[in-house]
This record gives sequence, C-alpha cells and structure tokens, in this order.
Amino acid sequence: MVAAWALLAGALAGCGAPRPAAGARAPLLVLVSLDGFGWDFGRYAPTPNLDALAARGVRAERLIPAFPSKTFPNHYTIVTGLYPGHHGIVGNTIRDPLLGRFALEDRKAVRDGRWWGGEPLWGTLSRQGGWSAPHFWPGAEAEIAGRRPDAWQAWNGGMRYEERVSWILERLGRAPADRPRFVTLYVEAVDGAAHAHPLASPAVARAVASADRALGRLLDGLAGLGLADAADVVVLSDHGHAEIAPERTVFVDELVDLDALDVVDWSPLFQANPRPGREAEARAALARSPHLRVYLREETPPEWRFRDSPRVPRLLALAEEGWSISTRGFRARNPGRVAGNHGFDPALPSMGGLFVAAGPSFRRGATVPPFENVHLYELFCRILGVVPAPNDGDFERVRGLLADGAPAAARAAPRP
Repeated sequence: MVAAWALLAGALAGCGAPRPAAGARAPLLVLVSLDGFGWDFGRYAPTPNLDALAARGVRAERLIPAFPSKTFPNHYTIVTGLYPGHHGIVGNTIRDPLLGRFALEDRKAVRDGRWWGGEPLWGTLSRQGGWSAPHFWPGAEAEIAGRRPDAWQAWNGGMRYEERVSWILERLGRAPADRPRFVTLYVEAVDGAAHAHPLASPAVARAVASADRALGRLLDGLAGLGLADAADVVVLSDHGHAEIAPERTVFVDELVDLDALDVVDWSPLFQANPRPGREAEARAALARSPHLRVYLREETPPEWRFRDSPRVPRLLALAEEGWSISTRGFRARNPGRVAGNHGFDPALPSMGGLFVAAGPSFRRGATVPPFENVHLYELFCRILGVVPAPNDGDFERVRGLLADGAPAAARAAPRP
C-alpha cells in the first residue's frame, strides 16, 4: 500500500493543476473551525455573523464526523479526506507499536510527521504550486511526507482570537503573488466551555457569542482587504456534544480486573490491549454493562473504517450516549458534574457538527441534508483547482453545495 501511494503521489505531482483564466483571481479558501460547536448551538446565544454568512451561502443540517468523534481525528479527516482508520490519527491519545504514545499535550509527538498519514490539503496545494497558511490546524506543525505549510505557528492556547485573525489577515493582505490561497482559523472557546459546563449554561452561551465575534472580525477583515466577494469561506466544527452527568457512569473496575488490560484511552471510547491470555475474559466482563457496546478491533462496524489501522487497540468499549467510563477511585478524586462530551457514535445527532459556507463557489440561501466530513477534502480541492491525492471521499456527495458554474478539477484515482 505504501509503495502504491508513493507511485501515485509521484504521478500526481506531474499533473498540471487547473489554472485560473488569464486575468482571473486565483481561488482563495478560508476554513474556520469552531471546535465543538454543535450544529444546533445557535440556540444558546445569538450568532449574527454566522447567520449572515449562511443567508448568503449554504448550510448543512449537520456535519457528520468520522469515528471517533474527537478533535484531532476529525480535523485531520477534514483536510485529507481519509477516515481516521486510514490516516492514523485514531484518537486524541494513541499508542503505536513503533512510535510510542501520542497525546495532544505531547508537542514532540504532535510535530512528528510519522504519526500523520495521507496528504493534507496544504501539501496537495504546495505540490501543485500554491501557498497555504493553516493556523493552529492539527497536523500543521509537522513535516508530513516531506512538506510543511508555507506559514504556520506552534500551538499557543493563550493567543487571543483577534491576534489569530490579525495573523491571517496580514498574510492575505500581501500582493497576490505572495498571498496564500488556503488559510485556516481555529477557535476552541465552545469546546472548552461545553466540556466544563452544562450545555444550556451561561458559560456556553458566552463561548458561542465569542466564537461568532471571532468570525465577524475575520469577515470584516476580508471586506477591508477587498476579498469579501472573492474568498470562499467555510465555517465548520469537528463534532458536537452530548450532555453527561456523574450518575451516568460505567465503572470499569467493577466489571474487569484492570491488571488484565493495557489501557490506551478511557471515555467515552474505552480502548485497551488485553494482557496475553486475558482477551476473552476482559471482553466478556465489559459486555456485562448494558451501557457499553464492546468490540474486538476486527468487529467494529464497517462504516467506521476503523479496523484497518494497527494503532487501534484490540478491545474497544463505546459508551451509550450521555454516559462516561471511569473507575471508582478516579471518580472519588474527581466528583464530576453535568457537562458536555464527545467521542460517541458519529451517527448520533448530538455528535453532528456545524457547516456553513459562502463565496463565489457556493449556492446562496440553501440548506442541504447531513453529510460526512470525509468528503470535504474533495470539495476543497475542487474549489482550489488542484488534483486531490488518493482519499476516501466522494465529490458527488458534496456537489450540491456548489453553485452552477463552480470550478471543475480532475479527479485523482481512489486511495490504493
């Protein structure tokens, strides 16, 4: 498979990407992630900037995340068109037989390109002569397959949103020959608030309003640069949230001897490798809970496309919507409270993310049915006029987002 990918990537590198007509402005894609902003979170606070964008563009009823419905796996799926089981970022915490442990807080691992499979959109654009500036997008700090974005910054959660917007606008304000054609903005306020508070709380409402203000600042900046009618702006989220409560907890140490397991991740997707000879015992013990769906790796639902990665542990237990997985000792030290969480089955409406887009490529005033975020890479390549790398997406699933006469591009061969 690796050899096939290398050969195809080399062949694609020689393909001429479609170029704008003489005198035409090069396509510009602005991708905004409002982390954790569920498709229906506009009910918690007014979102005038998001609503105005939707009114002149297209909105999805919801954006369906890939499995697992976690931050890093889904951000990377959005820019590669690969399911997590194929690009290798199978969780926010991962164990690899050769590379060791990956975790969000481990900056050395996050910057190690060996973790990141496939080709992200900035690599596709670079390979075909375009510039990119993904700001704080998962994967953008690593050198992946020998390529980095043209501009990027190391993660800094203390960087204010106005500073992030200014960083993007400064680059978009350069002469056209020096201007990136793909930029991103990442806003984590809603996810942080939803993890800590009830979804209908004032804290979540403030975070929703803050995210909308950041979007408004970006849109105003684009207008100030004369790019309001030239840029395709896509605002989305990686997942939604389901509300959990302390009394809805499965205590795995009451079901199984934890010495029988090497636990990789906890909740709501419990992932572990059983010790030699203890797989059947551990699986049967976990299956006693009516609030867990228990699988061996090869038994996971085929629509998740999760079983193909060697980074997926042997034993998985997925909590019922709204439930947590913990131990008695941890809960005694951390009493817990009503709050939001994600990582549940992506088919659940509560896990659905946001999708709103407007610009010269998109329909106006339209609402479309839910679709999977794995198809967005194909859409983005079409907008930017570049040939996509092999991927799991299907452009036909998102064709209905585009206006008549939107740009057309060659389609790469499917992922080998």
